[in-house]
Amino acid sequence: MILCCGEALIDMIATPTVSGGDGFVPHSGGAVFNTAIALGRLGSSVGMLTGLSSDMFGDQLARALKDSHVDTSHVIRSDRPTTLAFVQLKDGHATYSFMDENSAGRMLTPEDMPVQLPAISALYFGGISLACEPCADAYAALMNQHAADRAVMIDPNIRPDFIKDQTRYRSRLNRMIAQADIVKVSDEDLDWIVPGPESTDEKVPLLLQAGPAIVIVTRGSDGASGYLADGSTTSVPVQPVDVVDTVGAGDTFNAGVLAELDRSGHLTKTALRSLPAETLRAALSKGAAVAAITVSRAGANPPWAHEL
Repeated sequence: MILCCGEALIDMIATPTVSGGDGFVPHSGGAVFNTAIALGRLGSSVGMLTGLSSDMFGDQLARALKDSHVDTSHVIRSDRPTTLAFVQLKDGHATYSFMDENSAGRMLTPEDMPVQLPAISALYFGGISLACEPCADAYAALMNQHAADRAVMIDPNIRPDFIKDQTRYRSRLNRMIAQADIVKVSDEDLDWIVPGPESTDEKVPLLLQAGPAIVIVTRGSDGASGYLADGSTTSVPVQPVDVVDTVGAGDTFNAGVLAELDRSGHLTKTALRSLPAETLRAALSKGAAVAAITVSRAGANPPWAHEL
């Protein structure tokens, strides 16, 4: 089973009301939540480790996970509030304003993390849960304890506004990158992690030297490229669709990559360390196909397997 570790929250999306003004409609979301949902819909064996509130929004998130066949046995419930992200869409692109103080997801600590993960073969980390403390330290501790014998993918999805202490964040993220087998970044993420005027092709080897077997770089409408530790590379284009909005595009891309690697039997530490470029290309293509359907409809609404 792939265990997705990170935030689940409510996207409050502005929607016209009958009176003519905008109201906010609660939609289940969160970067790691979206990836878990997409994996479940694609038919992968997937679970989620997160903190959920016992409030009405926490119940909504729990139902959404179960409806998409995501195992919830590692969900940690509490009476703290649910994280809310107020979303404004402009020309299909989302900007966010978060309410996250003392939330059920944010307040997880290393002591809350499971000591044993007997049924878990791979771990996925990402999103704002890697920046917001104390949960960021909790997820780093989880990776530190369980990454040695499980495949690990991380997508930092860096949002500078969430980073209160850049030195602490960089130190924690660098340790997690060193323990990961797959690191997926956008071109903007890469420029933040490795500042400087150098090109993407010059910066990626610095990430690979830190420890990962694979680095994936997404470039929006310019597609995605995969870089292997042996120096080989592969790229796939974006699939042409009419874009409604980009909410959840990267999250569902990640799900497609993980689902294809899992399906082909390559989602293990050993297999990833000797992955052929053509196998990585197939995984990137699956990610692009899943993301294309997601951006063609409103919100983070990943496709089911039959829709591909």
